[in-house]
Amino acid sequence: MISAPTRVVQIECNIDDMTGEALGYALEQIIAAGALDAWFTPIQMKKNRPAVLLAVLCREFERERYCEMLLRETTTLGVRWHTVERYIAQRSFDTVTTPYGEVQRKLKLQYGRVIAIKPEYDDCARLAEQAQVPLQTVTDAARAMPVEKPQADEEQV
Repeated sequence: MISAPTRVVQIECNIDDMTGEALGYALEQIIAAGALDAWFTPIQMKKNRPAVLLAVLCREFERERYCEMLLRETTTLGVRWHTVERYIAQRSFDTVTTPYGEVQRKLKLQYGRVIAIKPEYDDCARLAEQAQVPLQTVTDAARAMPVEKPQADEEQV
């Protein structure tokens, strides 16, 4: 089952005068503050200037806080927002023991059945380095482990 539609806010701004490092810092701050998601999209602005569109997805009640954060952490002179509706898949987490060690996995559920498994990158990377094997070897091992009865997380973001 997928969730009932939920309403969230997408906030955007165009930026054409920040360094890559400063943009990265701003994105890190937004994610650390708890945004549901944030991303850059390359765009062209007037006078053919290359730029980025910075988008932030947040809960409706957080809109003002993220608007203020974008104005504070970037060089933008203004932000815009719109409300969007979305469906999200149920998800659950488990931890499996592979021949290389323990890996946490995110399980994507639909109608109570696992339809996708995503091993945690940090766990797989650490184990691959320790075992001196390719990352894909550990990722494949984690994905191949059986799933116990998945339970959907109570709070879906």
